[in-house]
Amino acid sequence: MVSIDMSTIIEIFVLIPFIGFAISMMISKKNEDALSATAYLTVGLHWFSISAFIVYWLVAGRPTFDHKYLTLYQNEGYEFFIDLYFDQITAVYLFVGSFLTFLVTIYSRYYLHREVGYKRFFNTILFFYLGYNIAVLSGNLETLFIGWEVLGVSSFLLIAFYRNRYLPVKNAVKVFSIYRVADVGLILAMWMSHHLWHENVTFASLSNYTVVHEHLQTHTLIGVFISLMILISAVAKSAQLPFSSWLPRAMEGPTPSSAIFYGSLSVHLGVFLLLRTYPFWEQQTSVRILIAVIGFLTAFITTGIARVQSSVKSQIAYASVGQIGLIFIELAAGFETLALIHFAGNAFLRTYQLLVSPSVVTYLIREQFYNFSPRARSIESYFPKKMANTLYILCVKEWNLDSMMYRYMWNPLKWLGNKLNFLTVDGVIIFFVPAYLVGMFSFMNKEFISPEIVERLPILFSLIALIMVLKAFTERKITRLSWLLIIMNHLWVALAVSFNENFKYGQPIMYLSGIMFFGIIGYLCLRRLKRFEGNINLNQFHGHAYRHPKISLMFLICCLGVSGFPISPTFIGEDLVFTHIHEDQALLALFTSLSFILDGLAIIRIYARVFLGPHVKSVYEMAYRSS
Repeated sequence: MVSIDMSTIIEIFVLIPFIGFAISMMISKKNEDALSATAYLTVGLHWFSISAFIVYWLVAGRPTFDHKYLTLYQNEGYEFFIDLYFDQITAVYLFVGSFLTFLVTIYSRYYLHREVGYKRFFNTILFFYLGYNIAVLSGNLETLFIGWEVLGVSSFLLIAFYRNRYLPVKNAVKVFSIYRVADVGLILAMWMSHHLWHENVTFASLSNYTVVHEHLQTHTLIGVFISLMILISAVAKSAQLPFSSWLPRAMEGPTPSSAIFYGSLSVHLGVFLLLRTYPFWEQQTSVRILIAVIGFLTAFITTGIARVQSSVKSQIAYASVGQIGLIFIELAAGFETLALIHFAGNAFLRTYQLLVSPSVVTYLIREQFYNFSPRARSIESYFPKKMANTLYILCVKEWNLDSMMYRYMWNPLKWLGNKLNFLTVDGVIIFFVPAYLVGMFSFMNKEFISPEIVERLPILFSLIALIMVLKAFTERKITRLSWLLIIMNHLWVALAVSFNENFKYGQPIMYLSGIMFFGIIGYLCLRRLKRFEGNINLNQFHGHAYRHPKISLMFLICCLGVSGFPISPTFIGEDLVFTHIHEDQALLALFTSLSFILDGLAIIRIYARVFLGPHVKSVYEMAYRSS
């Protein structure tokens, strides 16, 4: 009887933010009172119901709950289902998240009064809150990935909230690029998990030490690979080294969104992922050492950076990252409960600091003119002079973390993409369309082709897919060419994986159905916009959302559909694609995962450059870098 009641109640925890978001979308943007009331009543009701349920759960003896709700897709050997899970970790994250979001929505009602994007802000906050609840209540990696994707998109929208400015849009794209790395890390973990467990494994199953130990004893390297992919996702999401530089750049959004996203909740999702998968990697000593080393280096470096920041938001951001580094160390040492307490304390503190930061800055400015007296000694006073000066310069330059990301991660990709200038519209039609038809013919008649050639064709086709999206990522002239190359990338990926057994016709059709549907509508949106505006190249930010909000919204939906967001069958199709890549096809998995990373970046780059940014040319100097 208790389990039936609990299953209904936990389902309601997802439905409440979804209903609130749906109602908010239908309210007029001019009705500020209705928009804000819908937001804080939704979150307030959610917080009250969660608090009451947690009291009941504690009295009942803190039982662990796991329930399979809905199967979205199933075939022989594969099942994609929604599973919800409730335990101590879920209880803490739900309570902290609901309480802090409730405070922020009340604060935002007055903070954003008469702001042009008032409706857009509250819609995005409720959208974020829906994704947060799905992620925290998830009972398997697939359900977690749905919430994970919602959080990524809402992050981008909130950072780029002031979309008529250059820096917020630029930094939103930068943050999304790191989030895309985290997304693909999670996809690769899901891919290898299917080969390890031969099923869609739940977090409840991972709690069974005997079963996990038996699987890892015979598949040690696979276990390490899954743990490393989970770690990459957690490190990128929680802004640990080498990805720490994105967090202060995310502070370009409004102060309330900075508080709820990057001070308290979203930035701790990496910690949540490690906590949830702890029973899987706790026996892998090498992984635990790596987590501790990353946490220690992050805490050491970002604490120094925080001490020399001139911006209060950046100071709080780096201080928060340093504390999360300590939480990583606690997890590596096995102190799960301490990590949960530390998460709650850090979340409450950073939210408070960010919400009061505008007032505090005002007080400190006045204080330094009347009552300022420097401290006699600080911790740096005990260092040798040369070491103190060296550390100071390194911290002022933020240890060049941002430039290193560009130099070793994005610039090589851009250099390669610029070598592909032969990929014009005519070049695609003349060479790659016939090549694709030959590939289709080879697939339909592969029994007549040498097995050695058939074995190498998937790698060749996935490489062509990577070339397509690499050019789309670096294209600066013809926007519609970039969009077409993104669609062709998916076509080549589907063809590459089709050569593996059991990838039947219905599966690539399901994968490509969302791509083709949203791809065609997106292309028509770009074509219509070009007819109105003429110039929609990718050399600059045009800000066409100002004059064409409906086209902007429609194209954003198309971007989400093509990139595999959970509004189309492509979302399940991406997981299916990786499921059919064999565990010994490392090169195919590498090319496909790189394609998915660049695919998301190329898509969001098109949207940002065409629809976001200043819609008129400014006669004043413009900042091109965050403080």
